[in-house]
This record gives sequence, structure tokens and C-alpha cells, in this order.
Amino acid sequence: MAIIRHGVNEGIGSGQQVLPFAKATEADGWLYVSGQTPMVNGEIIDGGIVPQAHQAIRNMIEIVKTAGYNVSDIVRVGVWLDDARDFWSFNKVYAEYFGDHPSARACVQSSLVVDAKVEVDCIAYQQK
Repeated sequence: MAIIRHGVNEGIGSGQQVLPFAKATEADGWLYVSGQTPMVNGEIIDGGIVPQAHQAIRNMIEIVKTAGYNVSDIVRVGVWLDDARDFWSFNKVYAEYFGDHPSARACVQSSLVVDAKVEVDCIAYQQK
């Protein structure tokens, strides 16, 4: 079994700092995607939970697809919300991406290490 690390030295954080982890790691058909925030070009986008949720999910899905997987291969999603009151708004956005193939999911309220309202990660699987 080989371990493949996707996007090493490609993640850019605030101040254009290279992030010290892989965007995703693949092993034996499993793909583990690192937490994604609503970041574009190293900066968190403006706006509330709705635009930030769209961006964080799009960032996550882009990594999944770049690794050769599909949204339908996602078996679990983790969600961190800065404000629990954003839960229902986040769910509406989430359903736009996962309505036809829902995964298992956990969602918690947590202070985030960046000034964002949401972070998402996922695990995907393809039989190899």
C-alpha cells in the first residue's frame, strides 16, 4: 500500500505563508482531506456564513476532484462552525452540494484558528 500526499507545499495561508501539511492524503482507496476554510489566495473571503460555507465546501471538493475522486465518493464530512446559530443556514448550503448523495457528518461549534465562520474536512473512498 502506497501513501500519496496531495498538494504538499501548495496550501497558502494568511500572509502567503506555505502551510506545513498536505491538502489530502490517500491510502488504500481512502482520501483524507485537510480542513478547508473559506480562503481564496491565502485570505478569508468577506461575508457571512452563506458565502463562506460555499467557498469552504468548494475548496474541499476541488481537492477531492484533483485527487481523482468525486463528491459521491465522500463518506464523511466534518464541520466546525464558529457560531452555532449558523447551523441551519449552513445546512441549506450543504444540501446544494450533497443533497443527492449525503454522507455521514459531524458538526460542532468551535472557535476557529482563523477569522472564519466555518471549516470543513472530509474522508472519501474509492475501491481501487
